[in-house]
Amino acid sequence: MDVDLITTRDGSHTLDVPGLKERYHSIHGAIQESKHVFIEMGLCHFSSESLSILEVGFGTGLNAFLTFLETINQEILINYHALEPFPLPLSCTIKLNYLKLLEAVKFQKVFNLMHQCPWGPAIQVTPQYKFQKSIRKVQDTDYKTEFELIYYDAFAPHAQAEMWNEDVFVKMIDALKSGGGLVTYCAKGDVRRTMQKVGFHVQKLPGPRGKREMLRGIKP
Repeated sequence: MDVDLITTRDGSHTLDVPGLKERYHSIHGAIQESKHVFIEMGLCHFSSESLSILEVGFGTGLNAFLTFLETINQEILINYHALEPFPLPLSCTIKLNYLKLLEAVKFQKVFNLMHQCPWGPAIQVTPQYKFQKSIRKVQDTDYKTEFELIYYDAFAPHAQAEMWNEDVFVKMIDALKSGGGLVTYCAKGDVRRTMQKVGFHVQKLPGPRGKREMLRGIKP
């Protein structure tokens, strides 16, 4: 998959995928989007002493790294499992400028480890942060009440329609524990109705800069 490195409006990088007419993060700001959607509206909303998180779409590793930083800021325990069937080459990830902008260069080894560690086994990155990544597609998973929170960060429906259908969201609600939730940047009406159909209580929330709304679904 061919990708081009571009700078978004908050100065942070994203990757453009010309073949899909899609980007890994918002052109309005990669870091600000991830912080708003997944950290502020996700992690902070469900915050407790420990959380198991599933990420659908590991991509650049930005969401996983921001979550790692929260384990330091909040002193919480995170068990993080990322799905990514189409990993980016290291030639792309080593160019990303997230750590400099986040003033987190001292954690460069952690960011590198997330991208370079083996696929499959869980690794204890720090006492507070366990990390695991899988090359499986979400359609091939069968999780049952394993997670408190899901970061749903697949490419948009126009680029990957198969990631936003009823079958996938059945898998997502099954993967969550009661009271757990899923957050996504996507607020399309079709997506919201599909989430509601499979049993989510869906909330429309203010979106990140450049986007009016986002969605958070709660499993009853």
